[in-house]
Parts: sequence; C-alpha cells; structure tokens
Amino acid sequence: MVGASKQCPRCGLRKSFADFASNKAMRDGLQCYCRPCAAEYHQQRQKAKGKSVRPRVEAPVGYKYCRRCGEIKPHSDWDRNKTASDGLSTRCKACRAVESRVGHLKRSYGITEAERDEMIAVRNGLCWICLKAPAVHVDHCHETGKVRGVLCFNCNSAIGKLGDDPDTLRRAISYLEGQAWKPTIVAQGVYRQPS
Repeated sequence: MVGASKQCPRCGLRKSFADFASNKAMRDGLQCYCRPCAAEYHQQRQKAKGKSVRPRVEAPVGYKYCRRCGEIKPHSDWDRNKTASDGLSTRCKACRAVESRVGHLKRSYGITEAERDEMIAVRNGLCWICLKAPAVHVDHCHETGKVRGVLCFNCNSAIGKLGDDPDTLRRAISYLEGQAWKPTIVAQGVYRQPS
C-alpha cells in the first residue's frame, strides 16, 4: 500500500506506514505507536522501572547515531539487521570492525590489543624474524597455544609451511648455509664446479 497512512494514538498525528515499526501480532502488521512515540514510551517505562536511560539523539533522515563512537553517520556506514526496528545494526561498520579485531585477539590468542601493540613496539614495529617488514600477524604455537611474537606475513607463513618444526628449520638453515652440490652458473653456459 504505497502512500498508506495511520494515526498514532499517542501524538495524534497521521503518519505514513514507514513511520511505524512492524509488529506481526497487530492486525495491520504495524506497531500501535509511531517510531518516535514508541521510543519515548519505552524510555518512560525504563525510567519508571528505575533503570538508567541514555538520552535519545536525533539524527537526520537517512542517518543514524552510533553510541559506540558518538558520531552520526549515513545508513551506508551501517550493516543490515533484519531483526532491528530500523533494519540496521546497533553499531556502525567501523565500530563493529574494531570490536571484531579485539574479539579475535582475545578468542584466538588470549591477548588484548595493548599486549599485541607492546610486542610490536619491542621490535620497533618490525617482524621478529626478518627485522625488515612490518609486524602484523600474531604468531603462536599450535600445540601449546602460547603466543611467541608478531611476524610479517612471509615469515609467519614460512614457519607455518615448515610445520612449526625446529628440526626442519635447522635443516633449512643448514641447507641455505651449505655448499651447493651442483656447479654454480657464472655466465650463460659458463659453470664453476664446487670446491
């Protein structure tokens, strides 16, 4: 029903269906009160119960206030959430990304961002192995789960591909430092035999 409207019994104004949240229990499938009145009523009920209520922050149409960062952002900066009354997540995408990183560090490694940043600062932001590339990947022992340090992508994947096995790494070092068994190419078609 395009252009259909309904009167809110609380404010007495006739508003479009878009101004009412959905409620499948109602005959018309919409809440009784319009969104602003429903929010005000909810806040009054919470105060009456003795609960603390955050002040309501008004945002222009097409924008929403993020309580986490305190900014009013356009709807494009929010993830969708079908169950929410406005169809948007409770936190903006940027805040959700930060929370996701923090949660990942805590769940996967049992460390905080501050602890990770401290490990990075120990080596001036460089990988603990090559001391060249930026340290971005938390490295841990897959058997014990203990965090060993923060490495660059290449070093982290290299020790992972060698199975985190010190013996394999020692053989790799020996191989790199040892003599080549084949002749060394000096120029096109010119070889030097190992001595």
